Parts: sequence; structure tokens; C-alpha cells
Amino acid sequence: MALKRYSLGPGSAALLCLCGPVLAGAQDTATGLIEGAQLQMQNRLVYEQLDYRHGSSFRATNGARGKTRARESGYGLMLNLQSGYTQGAVGLGIDAHVHGAINIDTQPDSARATPRYVAKDGQDIPRSFGRAGAALKLRVSSTELRLGEMRTRNPIFNSSDTRLLPETNRGWLLSSSDIPSLALQAGRFTAWADRNSRKNGGKLLANYSGANGDAFSFFGGTWTTPVKHWSVSSYAGQYEDYWNTWYLGSAYQLELAHKQSLALSFNLYRNRDTGQARAGVVDNTTFSLMGSYATGVHRFGLGYQKVHGDTPFDYVNRGSIWLENAMQLSDFNGPSEASWQLRYDVDLATLVAPGLSAGIAYTRGTGIDNSRLTPIYASYLGYAGSNGRHWERDLLLRYTLRQGAAKGLALLLRYGVHRVNPAQGEANIDQIRVQAEMPVQLF
Repeated sequence: MALKRYSLGPGSAALLCLCGPVLAGAQDTATGLIEGAQLQMQNRLVYEQLDYRHGSSFRATNGARGKTRARESGYGLMLNLQSGYTQGAVGLGIDAHVHGAINIDTQPDSARATPRYVAKDGQDIPRSFGRAGAALKLRVSSTELRLGEMRTRNPIFNSSDTRLLPETNRGWLLSSSDIPSLALQAGRFTAWADRNSRKNGGKLLANYSGANGDAFSFFGGTWTTPVKHWSVSSYAGQYEDYWNTWYLGSAYQLELAHKQSLALSFNLYRNRDTGQARAGVVDNTTFSLMGSYATGVHRFGLGYQKVHGDTPFDYVNRGSIWLENAMQLSDFNGPSEASWQLRYDVDLATLVAPGLSAGIAYTRGTGIDNSRLTPIYASYLGYAGSNGRHWERDLLLRYTLRQGAAKGLALLLRYGVHRVNPAQGEANIDQIRVQAEMPVQLF
């Protein structure tokens, strides 16, 4: 689902540090490589069932066609080590992670063609798999450079963590908060591990063209404006020999009265082909706008999203779409698509039980035109026709234990229904996903 950034380049941070007033940086408080280290363990159980309705079907890993129900379940364990920094003007450190998964009861004839647990020979589901990675980090003041395997967080290259295991990328990332109220990022990544990958170092992949790429580069940042609760973000990036991406986003919250507020969120993406244009002509502008009103424990939201272009809004990394109508089962990002969303969220802590919350959403998209897809997109997606339309209904229930021996345990239930007409191209699906997470801070 969606989450929610031209700013000065990263070199400008160093320039202001040299020419402006001397500010205290994060490196000034470094305590040492071991002394500042943290090790966290995340346990995750996931069960998912997909019912394909009204003529929709999927191909199971054993090659069987016409299946109408997919079931998958597994246990994921994530160990994440963050070292401290050595003392001095330049701090050195290292971050490392180990991710492992165990298949609980996923059978070949009930797993999707791209299952959560990748089969080694395509005919069987492995009992377990895992991968590991590390990144070297260097810090000067509050500017940090990381090199290696890592997760990223920004609106044009964001690592998803919505399934059993998180995805990671290999490359370098430069981030700086040396300029007050400005958080900057720049990076270049050349390899990828999907959420179901058995190893690191895979080719980068675009979600809707299936385009494998050699590199994705970006720079940008977020400015916390002098206006209370208002931030503006912008990023520029390039998927090498495919397209350039530009993003502009803004979030604002206005306090109206006691326990009442109004929030606005805006996200705009612009993709245009570049270099060899391996995905064909790409000229896509997509935006979303969400307004919400909160009173007490209730929040009511209304969102609108519009795609301008003959291709879907495409992106690299599973989580790099911070559009409001990117929902549980569909991104509502088809060519020329316009979509509306109604949502309601409630904090049930005082009404039912502490730590309990719920949300429902209904999203409808119309005007989808798949008749002018470029050959790359048409071949990968298999979509055709015009006047496509669809709707999705989502329910979310979350309970987090706030005290006791199992404090921090989070239980999540998602239920989604997606219905389409033939021209839209996606599947009619009912989805149930149950998830349990237990974080443990080891030190």
C-alpha cells in the first residue's frame, strides 16, 4: 500500500558545513564501534490465501493451469546488526543482516507462479532459504555514506517490507542532515534481492514492463518548512537506458480544535524515456491527492488519483510508489486511469482494547486505456482494450500488545476484494492475509 519527498545536491551540504556556522553533528557523539552497536531480531509469521474469481486463475509452480485458489504460509526471521561509529572526525562502522524463511505448509499446487518461497527446480517448494548482506558506513558530522547491501527509503527507490522478508539493494547511499530542516539523499544501485529471493545480486526489475536494468541513480530530499506540520519533498532519478523520474510531494496538517485536525497529502510523479529507451516511449505524469479529517479516534479520508500517459505508471523496487490509491491488490495506475478512494480509520484503544485499530477503504478506477501500450508493456502484461474499470475494497485490523512478556507483538489481518472488467487486465481476487510480528531487541 502507499506511503508518503529539487533540492540542493549532497555536495551542497558539505559546502554549507565549510562556509557556514559550525554545527554539532551526529559524529560528535560517537561512542565506538561496539559500544554503540544494536542487534534486533524480527520474527514474522504470514498466512495468505488468494481466491481467484469470475474466470481468473493462476499458474501454480508445478505448471498446472486453471487453479483458482493459492495458499502460502511461512515463518521469517530477520537479524539486523547496526554497529556504532569509531570516534574521531571520520567515523567508521558496519551494518549487517541475515534473513531466513521456513516454509510451513505451502504446497507446489497451491503456490503462485511467483511464490513467496522460490522453488529451486520450479517443481517443489524448498523447506527453507535465506540470504545475508552487509554495508560499510562512513560518517562525517551528520553526513553518512553507506556502501554494500542495504534497504532504502524514499519515494522513487523504496525497499518494500510488506511480505515475509524485506527486499534489499546493492550499491551506495549518501545521506545528510547537516543543513537544518533539510534531509538529503543521493544513491546509485546496481543489484536487487526481491522479497522471495534466495540470494542477493539479482538484476533490477521494473514492475509493469518487466524491464531488467543495470542501474538506478537518484538524488533529492525533504524540507521541513517553517510552517508547522508542513513538509515538501522532491527527488530526481534515472533508470539507466529506460526512463528519468521526477517526484514532488507535500504533506500538511492543520490543527482545528481539541482532537480535531485536517491533513492534506500530495504526490506527483513524472516519467520520461531516456538513453536507449528500452521500454519504448514513456511519457507519464501521475498524481494523487488525499484529504482527511480526524476527530477524536476517527479519521475520514477522500482521495483522487490520475494517470496521464499511454503506459502504466512504472517503478523499480516493490515499494517505490507513494501514491494514495496504491492499494493492497492494485496500484490503480493504468494508462489514463482516474480513481477515487473513500476510507475510514479508527483507533479502538479506548472503545474496545488498548493497541487495537481498524481501517476500511473503497477505491474505484475508470477510463483505463490499454489499447496503446508499447510492445514491451503489452507483451509483459498481456493487457488490451479500452474503457477498463475496476474496484477494490480493503479491511485492515491491527492489534499490538502494549505490556507484558509479549510486549510489542503485533497481529495483523488484511482482507481485500478486487473486481475488474475484461479491459482492465488484472484479476478478480479475494485475499486474506494474517500476519504476526514479534520484534526483540537483543542489545
